[in-house]
Amino acid sequence: MKNVVLVHGLWAPGAVMQPLAARLALAGFRCRTFSYMGASRPLAAHAERLARFARELGPAHFLGHSLGGLVVLEALCAHPELAAGRVALLGTPARGCDAARRLARHRTGRWLLGRSAEHWGGDGAARWTRAEALGVIAGSHPFGLGRLLGPLTGVNDGVVRLEETAVEGMAGRIVLPVSHSAMLISSRVADNVAHFLAHGQFAPAR
Repeated sequence: MKNVVLVHGLWAPGAVMQPLAARLALAGFRCRTFSYMGASRPLAAHAERLARFARELGPAHFLGHSLGGLVVLEALCAHPELAAGRVALLGTPARGCDAARRLARHRTGRWLLGRSAEHWGGDGAARWTRAEALGVIAGSHPFGLGRLLGPLTGVNDGVVRLEETAVEGMAGRIVLPVSHSAMLISSRVADNVAHFLAHGQFAPAR
C-alpha cells in the first residue's frame, strides 16, 4: 500500500503538510492531503468528511498532525469498514491539552478554538482498537505558542506534553527533539514516519 492521507492541525491550511509529503514521496509514497477548517465545525463532522474522502481514494495509510490526528482517530474508529493501512500521529493531544485549556479561559481563546474546544479538555484514556498498527511521534523541544500561556510540565513540544500523546493500544511511540510545528519540516520525523508506514514499527534508536 502506497497511498497516504495527510491531515493537518488547527489553524493551518493543508499546504503546511507539503514538506512532509514531499519527503514521503521520495520514499515511494503517494500523498494526498485532506483539508478542513478546524475551528468551524465539530470534530465528528470533519471525521465524516475524511471518511468519505478515504472511501473515494481507496486503501491508504493515515498521518495526522495535532488536531488532525484526532480527526483521523475519530474517522477510523467510527468507520471500522474503512480500508486502512498504518496510522501515524504527530504531536496529537489524544488525552487533552493543558495549553488549550488555558487558552479557553479567555474569551479570545475560546473564539480561536471554536468548535474544537471540547476536544482539548479531556484527560481520559484514548484507545485504539483497530488491528492496524498505530504509531505516535512526540516532540521534546519546548518551543511553541503553548508556553506563552504558562510553563508546561515535563517533556513537551511547546504545545503538547508527552503524557498527552499516549494512546492505549498504540504499536509504538518515539520522542524526537523537535517542536510542535517543526515536526512538519523535520527530515528525521519524515524518515521515522516512512519507516513506520512501511514496517508497522519504528526503527530502533541509534
